[in-house]
Amino acid sequence: MPVADAKDGSPVPEPGTEGMDRSRHMEDELREQNERFSAAVENMSYGLCMFDADERMIICNGNYINIFCLDPRVMRPGIRFLDILRHSVDIGIASQSADELYAIRKPYIDQAKPSTYEETLSDGRIINISHRPLASGGWVSIYEDITEQRRAQQDLKEQHRRFDAALANMSQGLLMYDADSKMIVRNRRFLELYNVTAADFPIGTTHRDALERLLELGIYTKIDVDSEVAKTQACLAAAKTHSAYRYLTDGRTVLVTRRPMSGGGWVVTFDDVTERRRTEERMTHLAHHDTLTGLPNRSMFRERLDYALEDAAAPLAIFSLDLDRFKAVNDTWGHPAGDWLLKSVAERLQRCLRNETDVVARFGGDEFVIIQFPSRGLAEVEKMAKRIVEVIAKPFRDKNRDMHVGISLGIAVFPDDGRDADTLLKNADTALYRAKSEGRNLYRFFEPGMDATVQTRRALEADLETALPRQEFDLDFQPIMNIESGEIVGAEALMRWHSPTRGTVAPDNFIPVAEETGLIVRLGEWALRKACAAAAGWPSALRIAVNVSAVQLKSSGFARNVISALAFSGVPASRLELEITETVLMDESETVLKTLRQLRELGIRIALDDFGTGYSSLGYLRRFPVDKIKIDRSFIRDIGNRDTAAIVRTIIGLGSELGITVTAEGVETEMQLDILRKDGCVEAQGYLIGVPSKATDIVRLLKTTVAVGQSG
Repeated sequence: MPVADAKDGSPVPEPGTEGMDRSRHMEDELREQNERFSAAVENMSYGLCMFDADERMIICNGNYINIFCLDPRVMRPGIRFLDILRHSVDIGIASQSADELYAIRKPYIDQAKPSTYEETLSDGRIINISHRPLASGGWVSIYEDITEQRRAQQDLKEQHRRFDAALANMSQGLLMYDADSKMIVRNRRFLELYNVTAADFPIGTTHRDALERLLELGIYTKIDVDSEVAKTQACLAAAKTHSAYRYLTDGRTVLVTRRPMSGGGWVVTFDDVTERRRTEERMTHLAHHDTLTGLPNRSMFRERLDYALEDAAAPLAIFSLDLDRFKAVNDTWGHPAGDWLLKSVAERLQRCLRNETDVVARFGGDEFVIIQFPSRGLAEVEKMAKRIVEVIAKPFRDKNRDMHVGISLGIAVFPDDGRDADTLLKNADTALYRAKSEGRNLYRFFEPGMDATVQTRRALEADLETALPRQEFDLDFQPIMNIESGEIVGAEALMRWHSPTRGTVAPDNFIPVAEETGLIVRLGEWALRKACAAAAGWPSALRIAVNVSAVQLKSSGFARNVISALAFSGVPASRLELEITETVLMDESETVLKTLRQLRELGIRIALDDFGTGYSSLGYLRRFPVDKIKIDRSFIRDIGNRDTAAIVRTIIGLGSELGITVTAEGVETEMQLDILRKDGCVEAQGYLIGVPSKATDIVRLLKTTVAVGQSG
C-alpha cells in the first residue's frame, strides 16, 4: 500500500516506484519516436538504407527493397553491405559482380564524404545514389529511380536535335518571335536567302529592328515599317495567318507568311517564289493570249468587251470574222502552213486597226473577233470592213508559194444590235453566217430579219431531240498510251451522231446545241452508261475517259447517274475518268465544285481537257485540284516551234510539280512523240497512237497501238 504524506494526508510513494515510472515513460517515448521514425522512413518517396561503421545494415525502407527487387526475408538488420550486393547479383538485378560493385562503393565509404553517383541495373533502369556519411561512422544512402527522368531528358534532347536539323534543312527561311516581338529562333536558310550574316540579325532583335535592318542593307525596296508592324499585330489579334509578297532589289520575289502561335508570338517563313511567279506570269499570259498568234484570246476579249460596255457612251462595233478556204490550205500544204497563215492573218488584222483602243482577238481555229470604237459612226465601221476584206484577199507568200484565202465578216453595232456582250456576239455571228451563205469574202451588218440561221438552228434542235430515241448515236474509242512504257492505259469515248438526213454530224456542230438546249444531260447519261458497259469487257487495268459538260454537272442527278453507270457495268470507280473543260471550272457555282469533289472522293479521276486554249487554267488548278491535264492538240501540232515547245515543257513541269498526270492530245508524228518523251510527258493520245474505233475493235486496236508506241 502507498504511504500517505504526513502533512496533507496524501499517499506517499513507496521507495523505488518513482524511478520505475520515469523509466517506463522514457521507454514509451522512445518506442513512439521509433515508430514515428519508421513511419517517416517507410513513407519516403525514395529508397533509404543506413549502415553502421562495421558496414552492417541498421535499417532500410520498402522502397529500397522494391527498387532493387530484394527479398525482404534476407534484408534483416545486421546484414553486411557486401552480402546485400551478393544477394542482388544472385537475383540477377545487378549488372556487375558483387566484388566490382563493392570496389566502386568502397572509396565513397572510406573517404567518409558526401557523394552522388549512378548505377545501371540489369533491366536497364538507372538508379541515382546519394551517399551521406554519419558522424558516428557508417553512412546513409538515398536511392532514386531516374529512368523516366533520364528518358525524358533524352527525348527532349532528341527533339531539340530534330528541331535543329529541321531548321537547318528547311527550304524556307524562318524566324520566330516571342510575345514581346523579340526574335527567339532564326534558321540558316533565312541568312542564305537574304545573303546576310547572323551578326546582322542577332537573337533578341525586335520585329521592327529586323525590318529596318533589311531596308538599311538595301535588300527590300521601300516599305512602310510602321504599317508592317501594325499589320502583324492585327494578324496576331485576329489569330489569322497572313501572307504577302516582298520584292527584293535584286529582282527576286519572296513570299513572307506570318502565323500566330497559341502561346503568344508568331512564326515567319520566307519562301523564294521567283521562278514560281515567273511561271505564273507565263501561264497567265498563256491564259489570256492565243499561243499561235499572240493575240488576245476569247477570255481576254470578253473581259475587254464587258469593260467597254460598262461605260459605253458612244457606239462600238463587233466584227465576227472567219477565213474562207482555210481548210483547203491545211489539206494542201499541211497544218504547219496553216499555222503560218493564221499568224500572217493576225498581223494583217492588227495593222487594220485604227488605234490602240481597238482590239482583235482569236477565238480558235480561223475565227477572229474585233472590237472597234468608231468616232464617226457606221461609215467608219464600213470603211474598216472593206479594208479588212481587201488586205486579207492579197496573196500570202511563204516558201515560194502563194496562199489565197478570203475572209467573211459579220458586224453588230452597240446599242442598236444589242446592249450586252452575248447579244452583240450572237448577232455578229448571225451576220457572219449571212455573209458566208451569200458567197463569202463579204461583210454584212446584222439585220433583225436575218432569221435563216435561227431556222436552221431550230431544225437541228428538232433532229437532235429525236436522235437519241432513234438510236442514231454511237461511241468510238481512242486509246491513250503511257509514253515511257508504250503500254495502253485507257481510251477516251467519243460521241458520234449518224443522222439519216444529215449524215455524220461533227460533235463540234451538235454538242454546243445539246448543251444550250439541255439535251446534253440525257446524251451524257447514255454515253456514260455505254462507255462503262464497253469498258467492262476490257482488261481490268484500262481506264475509260468520258467527256462531261458544265450542264451535266449542274444537273441534280449527275453524281447519281455516274454511280449507277459504274454499278450497272461493274467497272470500279478508279477506272473512270471524267474529262471536263475549263468552262466547267469557270462556273463559280458551289454545286459544280461540290459534285466534282464528291465524285473524286469516290475514286473517280478528274481530267482537265483542252488545257490552255482560252481561260485562266492556273487559277482553276488552285481552286480545284484535278488528276490530269490534257494539253490541247493545237500545242502538239506546233511543238516544233521553239516558243510552243517551251510552253509545252512548262505545262509538263507544272503537272509534275503538282503531281498531276499530263496527257498530250493530237499526237500524229514520231517526232512529236519523241519530244514529249524527252520532256517527261506521261501520256499521249492521237492518230499515231490509234484512230477512234468501235467498241468491238478496241482490243485489236489497242494491241496494234502498243506495238506502235514501243517502236518509238
